[in-house]
Amino acid sequence: MATLLYRLGRFSFRRRRAVALAWLTLLVAAIAGMAALQRPYSSTLTIPGIPAMQTTDLLAQRFPQAAGQTPASTASARLVFAAPDGQTLTSAGSRTAVRKMIAALSAAPQIASVTDPYRSQTLNPDATVGYTQAAWTVAAPDLSQAARDGVDSAVRTARDAGLTVEISGSIAPQEEHVPLGEIIGLLVAAIVLLMTLGSLIAAGLPLLTAFAGVGTGVAGIGIATHFGDLSATTSTLATMLGLAVAIDYALFIVSRYRSELAAGHDRPEAAGRAAGTAGNAVVFAGLTVIIALAGLTVVDIPFLTEMGLAAAGTVAVAVVIALTLLPAMLGFAGHRIRPGKTRTHTAGTTLSSRWIGAIVRRPVIAVLAGAIGLGVIAIPAFDLRLGLPTEGGASPDSTQRKAYDLLADGFGPGFNGPLTVVVDGPAAKPAVRLIQAIDDVAVVTPPVVNHAGDTAVLTVIPRSAPDAPATETLVHTVRDLDGILGVTGTTALNLDVSEKLADALLPYLILIVGLAFVLLVLVFRSLLVPLKATLGFLLSVAATFGALVAVFQWGWLTDLFAVDQTGPIISFLPILLIGIVFGLAMDYQVFLVTRMREDFVHGAAPTDAVISGFTHGARIVTAAALIMMSVFFGFMLAPEAITKSIGFGLGIAIVFDAIVVRMILVPAVMTLLGRSAWWLPRRLDRVLPDVDIEGEKLKRHLAPEPAPAGDHLIPG
Repeated sequence: MATLLYRLGRFSFRRRRAVALAWLTLLVAAIAGMAALQRPYSSTLTIPGIPAMQTTDLLAQRFPQAAGQTPASTASARLVFAAPDGQTLTSAGSRTAVRKMIAALSAAPQIASVTDPYRSQTLNPDATVGYTQAAWTVAAPDLSQAARDGVDSAVRTARDAGLTVEISGSIAPQEEHVPLGEIIGLLVAAIVLLMTLGSLIAAGLPLLTAFAGVGTGVAGIGIATHFGDLSATTSTLATMLGLAVAIDYALFIVSRYRSELAAGHDRPEAAGRAAGTAGNAVVFAGLTVIIALAGLTVVDIPFLTEMGLAAAGTVAVAVVIALTLLPAMLGFAGHRIRPGKTRTHTAGTTLSSRWIGAIVRRPVIAVLAGAIGLGVIAIPAFDLRLGLPTEGGASPDSTQRKAYDLLADGFGPGFNGPLTVVVDGPAAKPAVRLIQAIDDVAVVTPPVVNHAGDTAVLTVIPRSAPDAPATETLVHTVRDLDGILGVTGTTALNLDVSEKLADALLPYLILIVGLAFVLLVLVFRSLLVPLKATLGFLLSVAATFGALVAVFQWGWLTDLFAVDQTGPIISFLPILLIGIVFGLAMDYQVFLVTRMREDFVHGAAPTDAVISGFTHGARIVTAAALIMMSVFFGFMLAPEAITKSIGFGLGIAIVFDAIVVRMILVPAVMTLLGRSAWWLPRRLDRVLPDVDIEGEKLKRHLAPEPAPAGDHLIPG
């Protein structure tokens, strides 16, 4: 592999114009394809076979006229309106404004039905808040612009008359926001790159290649929306992860390229060697992330599989760009990429030497401090509750959130989470009495029986909010009652999806831990080093879960992190975190510990190998971690609660794993283990393949004497 990457790096450097043109063509084609084919992202996350979906299918068979009350494939919306202060919706002026809005909406293209709030009695008891339900003949992505303009026109009609009107549902407009957080994160990443590489050109190349990789990957996701429903979170996750890994991978290769220049190699040779050594580690790191994300397919949850594969594809593009476009850009940069400094007493080296010196002198204290600290942070994870995002978690300035708040204020918090209950026809009336006797039930509508008389449908409105534990208990209580055929609706659907994801969490964790152990045994040819790395990974994941619960569920430090909505942790976030943190943890583990193993094999004492390996890799690992943290934490400035929680979770995971585990626990435990850290049974050593992650075979194969420095061998 190292030899192949070496040749690829030299080829890309020498044929830089062709390589750059090929990537530019691909990027332009992808963006053009996205512009032509992209459809709106889906806001509904479903899993076939869960109880709520089974109930929906039952309704479609027995009671098709009631199936529209459940999540369906056609577009729907709820227009929520409120009277001006001091007035009611039953006054002549308000009534006229509402009827004009309904008339305008009914005349819009593709509309199927619009309810009259006065006939259907969808006003609150004070007649200050009401709503009308609208349905269309096509799915939300297929709505024409004329249909959407018709909704906007109807809303403007009512607002001009003095009413407050907001929209919720699948056709609600997605609020655009300036990506301030992403910009700040990239600025911080640029500063870290500049400080690490010492050159504007060298620092700019990782950012340039990252933009190319993420642009290609996200454009590909946009094209994929034409062929299936994808969540908006799919693109967000791919962008977040793609930017971080692309910058890090480019940093590793550019740093190695400058080291090869400093060793006296000419530029094509330095590019080839950087691709064959650091590029080899990048391939391994990228593959671990890709495998972890693609491993989400074993969970058998379609939307999670789509998110994992989309993010994995973006990471794969980042790896290929780092191995091809980056060497080409190094060729264009010419002499502007200066060789790395060879002084042994720079500020960074002195700091890392002092740090590792303190750890090897007191390894037991370092292990206890790191492990106990992460263990304490992990304690809140025992209270982890999972749930899916509701419109109550949308941006406070969005129309969906405003509609949600209007309904909660006017009708009660449970009104935003009605349950559609399907009952055996003859048992309908007894079932109503049983449901009304439950404490958390606010309203039960009269049952509607189908023509065959074997099925009835009724709506149950809880007293508590959709994401409250009491509502979750209510769903299970109703399902256990006699005569109940099923419970569906958005709240029940979200609950079932969350429970399915919670059940998948442990098997996926076991899969990832097993994979981590096997990969590390292959790389380090040791049993104790992989065991230590796997335990460190589990500790950092547990601490990450604890921090998420403390901030986003318990509400600690919400002002500091600008979190305005607390509640259950997004149900798919723990699984995503496990996969992503696994890949990144393996990246840092390889970069730090491989050099320790190399020095030990070449005769260094175990502690000396720990010190030299740490000093060699600490600066780059720290820079890579700072870049990832800045990119991830930057997404916390987004208005959506789900994006905030993903950015925080990934960012804090890097803090725990890269800073605490890799910078403290790894060297401390390696010092305590000493020579036994590299023990491997002889039989196992003979059967294991030689991964050669650092490209040692390539180094021995290449001529030991470098060619004279210069660009005279570069054509054109």
